[in-house]
Order: sequence, then C-alpha cells, then structure tokens
Amino acid sequence: MTRSTVSGASARSRARRSRALGGLVFLGPGLTYLLVLLLIPLALLLSFTVFRRGRFGGVVYEVTGKNFARLLDPLYLEIVLGSLKLATIATLVALLIGYPTAYLIAQLPRKWKTIALVAIVLPFWTNFLIRIYAWIILLSGPGLVNSTLLDLGLIDEPLELLYNQGTIVTGLVYSYLPLMVLPLYAAIEKLDPQLREASANLGASPARTFASVTLPLTLPGVLTGCLFVFVPSFGNFVIPELLGGGRSIMVGNLIRDQFLKARDWPFGSTLALALIAVLIVLLLLQAWSARRA
Repeated sequence: MTRSTVSGASARSRARRSRALGGLVFLGPGLTYLLVLLLIPLALLLSFTVFRRGRFGGVVYEVTGKNFARLLDPLYLEIVLGSLKLATIATLVALLIGYPTAYLIAQLPRKWKTIALVAIVLPFWTNFLIRIYAWIILLSGPGLVNSTLLDLGLIDEPLELLYNQGTIVTGLVYSYLPLMVLPLYAAIEKLDPQLREASANLGASPARTFASVTLPLTLPGVLTGCLFVFVPSFGNFVIPELLGGGRSIMVGNLIRDQFLKARDWPFGSTLALALIAVLIVLLLLQAWSARRA
C-alpha cells in the first residue's frame, strides 16, 4: 500500500469522525432531553409496577404482580371504558365540526386563509386553565348563557349546564378542535382541484364526488386529526375535574389520584404505563391505516 493511499484512508477516517462528532453536538441537546425527561421517568415507572404500596404510601421494594391484576378490576375497567366513550364522542364531534371548517378555509382566497388559520390557533395563545374557567363562567347558573336565555324568555329558571358529561365533551372539543382542523386543512389544501372537476364532468353528484374523491384522498388527515384529539382527550384530567365537577372520573383523574391522594405509586405507575401502551397501539394503527390509505 502506497503512502498516498494510507494518507487518503486516514483523511477519510478523520472526516468520518469529524462528521460523527458534529452530529453528536447537534443531537446532544435533544438526546439529553429525551433521556432525562422521557426515558428515565419511564424506566422509573416501569420499575415501580412490580413493587407494592407501603402501609402509609410510597413504594415497598417487594416484588409482586398484583398491580397488573388490579387493572382487570371492574371498577377500573368501568373508568377506562367511560374515558374511551367520552374521548371517542369528543373526537367524532370535533371531526364533524372540523372537516367542514377546514374545507371552507381551504376554499378561501389566500389572504383570508391566513386570517382564518390565525383565528383557529388563537385560543392556544391563552392559558389553558383560563379558557376552562371561562367556560365555567359562561355555563354557570348566573352565567351569560342562562342570563341570555332568561332574558329572551326561553326558560323560566337557570339550566344546569355544568358538571355533566355533555359539558366535559364540550370542553374537550373546544380545547382540541384546532388539532383536528389543522391536519384536515393540510390534507384538503393538497388536493388537486382537477380531480373533483373530472368527477363532476363524469356526472358524479357533489355527494358522490366527496365520498369517492375528496374523503379517500384526505383520509390520512382525518386519521391524524382524530389521533391528535383522541389521545389528549383520553388522558385529560383537568376538564373532567373543573367542568365535570369530579362526578365523571377519567383515566387521567384516576392516575393523578393514585399518585397524589392514595399515594399508591406502584399502581399509579401501572395505570400510566397501561395508558401509554394503549396510545402506542393507537399510533401504530394510525400509521398502518395511513399507509393503506
């Protein structure tokens, strides 16, 4: 091997090491963030699941499998199923509102599209709790909704609009509707208008064009939007606590209570990991459905 060949190989090796080091420099902050705030907490949760609760709370480091058996308790299964029901209803309502909204925004002139999209994301610029408390003020007995209905003579006494499952669904839809509209808008915006024109020229009605052309081509956006709404709705505990008055317990409330009230960290960790597992399955199903679509 000649000296030039050796020096060339050495230079290439140094270049590879330099590129690898540069990559680590840029990836370092993100990897550190994932390690410290995601992987280590998940590892701690996983380790707590096989231990038992102490007499006065906390963790006793004695291996047991009772935490996983408790997941099948009818009481907890009822809470999980109730959370699934509320999250599913909120997702469907958000889809029914979000799809026409995204479709109309996509048809606007470019100037008005920007204004409409800013209006959609504008609520996210306000603190989440402030927005939820605003709903409490609106829907309370002397609130704006009841006062308006009383002034119009439509009701004789204030309606009980707070502290029920309908109010929880309303809060979930209001909080996460932008997460449905934005991916739907992105999917609809990419549609080629000529496809719909060709469908109309072939004699298809607007409903047939929507079912055969528009909906199938925007299905990935539909799935993404549904996932974006369902996942935070399923694990939410603030809205059921404030708008539901604590009468409807969801999975998020159950996990919070296990850690902060019952101080049963092992079972709380088991519930949290079970919730994460369900969400991972949903993500995989969404990815599979999007590929098929």
